[in-house]
Amino acid sequence: MKRTSCTLLLLLLFHCLLAEDGYRLWLRYDKIDNNSLLQQYQSAIRSVHIAGNSPVLMNARKELLTGLQGLLDTRISDKTSLETGTLLVATYNNHETIRSLIDQKDLNTLGNEGFIIRTVNSQQKKMLIITANDDAGLLYGVFHLLRLMQTRQPIQQLSITTAPAIQHRLLNHWDNLNRTVERGYAGSSIWDWHRLPGYLDPRYTDYARANASIGINGTVLTNVNANARILSKEYLEKVAALANVFRAYHIKVYLTARFSAPVELGGLKTADPLDPQVQDWWKKKAAEIYSYVPDFGGFLVKANSEGQPGPQNYNRTHADGANMLADAVAPHGGIVMWRAFVYSSEKPDDRFKQAYDEFKPLDGKFRKNVVVQVKNGPIDFQPREPFHPLFGAMPATPLMMEFQITQEYLGFATNLVYLAPLFKECLDSDTYAKGKGTTVAKIVNGSIDNHSLSGIAGVSNIGNDINWCGHPFAQSNWYAFGRLAWTPSLDAAQIANEWIRQTFSNNPSFVNPVQEFMLASRENTVQYMTPLGLHHIMGNSHHYGPAPWTNHAQRADWDPVYYHKADTTGIGFNRTTTGSNALAQYFPEVRRQYETLSSCPDDYLLWFHRVPWSYRLSSGKTVWQALCAQYYAGVDAVRRMQQTWNGLETYVDAERYNQVKQLMAMQEQEAVWWRNACLLYFQTYSRMPLPDGYEPPNQTLEYYMNLRFPFAPGI
Repeated sequence: MKRTSCTLLLLLLFHCLLAEDGYRLWLRYDKIDNNSLLQQYQSAIRSVHIAGNSPVLMNARKELLTGLQGLLDTRISDKTSLETGTLLVATYNNHETIRSLIDQKDLNTLGNEGFIIRTVNSQQKKMLIITANDDAGLLYGVFHLLRLMQTRQPIQQLSITTAPAIQHRLLNHWDNLNRTVERGYAGSSIWDWHRLPGYLDPRYTDYARANASIGINGTVLTNVNANARILSKEYLEKVAALANVFRAYHIKVYLTARFSAPVELGGLKTADPLDPQVQDWWKKKAAEIYSYVPDFGGFLVKANSEGQPGPQNYNRTHADGANMLADAVAPHGGIVMWRAFVYSSEKPDDRFKQAYDEFKPLDGKFRKNVVVQVKNGPIDFQPREPFHPLFGAMPATPLMMEFQITQEYLGFATNLVYLAPLFKECLDSDTYAKGKGTTVAKIVNGSIDNHSLSGIAGVSNIGNDINWCGHPFAQSNWYAFGRLAWTPSLDAAQIANEWIRQTFSNNPSFVNPVQEFMLASRENTVQYMTPLGLHHIMGNSHHYGPAPWTNHAQRADWDPVYYHKADTTGIGFNRTTTGSNALAQYFPEVRRQYETLSSCPDDYLLWFHRVPWSYRLSSGKTVWQALCAQYYAGVDAVRRMQQTWNGLETYVDAERYNQVKQLMAMQEQEAVWWRNACLLYFQTYSRMPLPDGYEPPNQTLEYYMNLRFPFAPGI
């Protein structure tokens, strides 16, 4: 082979070794390129001593050594002796040096997951320690220390004490057994059921590592639109194989339970929750599951919603159904997460009100190991929703938050939308359930009503795409969910900053502009999709793109026209006392904020009010003028984001730079599509021209109305 050919081959190989495909997520551990900081870190950590050899600690040791050796570009020894520069990792009960340096009362409130990271002096030796009550806390402490180093934070004088605010921090996978993913936009399911349990894809371990790094401690493997077969012996063997991988990262496995499983799997004639045979079937099934997975977390249930079977099929209540399952898993320490996303079987009064109307009367009637899982808003994961009125309305029942990480209503995996501001908007909302300061976050963490059971769930955006989430920036939403699940008070900007630094670069010339457009991205998306409180105007079924004209679904509340109610007299859904009175479900302080046009924020105007096209907002613009301004501003913001990214090529690898550049071009096209289609449609009712200075739509309304997407992903 000629020398030139050999050189080219070596260059190609070198490029492949350096290629960034996004698989490593935020756990990249590349060498620190700041020599001064590198020397400081190398001085602070010269050796490591980890006391213990449990599977969790073995993974903590492996992560720590891998991370340190990658970041510091030197081999770190794993010693038993303690000296200056030692990083000591041990539980309080497992090392006498820890007991001599830490007051046990400092650990009393940390549970089995909290941890302490502290710089100490022991016998004139300056050391760094990570300690906790349990090995799980040590694992989380290791990941926290590595995060500090990845984001170039000082570690010479640390004093950190932290514990999760919420007990159960779960991903909900809407993955089907045939590997399709409902509302999934990153490829097929990562669960290869066909090859389980015999083949364990290394990706399962990396999935567990990523979750543990941000404090997620549970995963629901299967779709809430459940398949009873997951509870069969054949599949429980496969579930057990996954659980064995996840257990060593302190992650529990949960399953969705199809309410009709006793009929479909057990051959019973009924699934009535008050039938003794049905109760016995579930108790035996629970015992069988625990024989395969001793630390099985419990069941997630969608019942009597969107065609799913449930207790109401037998004239029983949601509490009857949940309690039956709770009794089955209670002897084993399991829980039941019963979803409050329900539809009445009859024509609804206002879909906004249905969950509250069905669940509020059941407050206090659930078993102690039942938590009611409530979506962040009362409709369905919209780009902007008011917080769900059930938060604060059921003080005798633990309520679990359900966020959607996957972007079902936010542009799938082609739109860059950083969701931490959406999550924070809900968590920080004040319910006034027990006076000012009764935030949704405090309801969810159980502190307001002294619940020992608490939880938060995120509907996963993970698939088998090489970069896990389809869009490189969609990884930030998985990351943000985990960080907020541990500490809901964290700032969205801080989380974005952490993620950018770990995932891309610590260079301020890159970090600052990227952080700026990430923080603005959700608001920009609302502007070009659903401004002024418009909601659920996406295409039917697939929810891809705008379709405010749709009015042919099987149910009225599956159609966009149900929600915007536009005609020549005006637009918006009246939820005040003169309309559906959905506002009555909130506490008076919240109700007063939205009840009148003068007090209702523009962001929620059309959520709660029906107004004439000529109604003037506080800005002085009419509703029509404000809609136009918002739609055009959203498109302009996407174009500015594109320009910013185009100027950052020198700071990021070519692979991810080009991928994001192409996806931003798609987002700009889709934003223009949203703007043009919606304004052309609403203009047929407003009968008003576009204000001067706006670029005219380049297609007709008929063109947009005739677009079809029979193979849109995620259905």
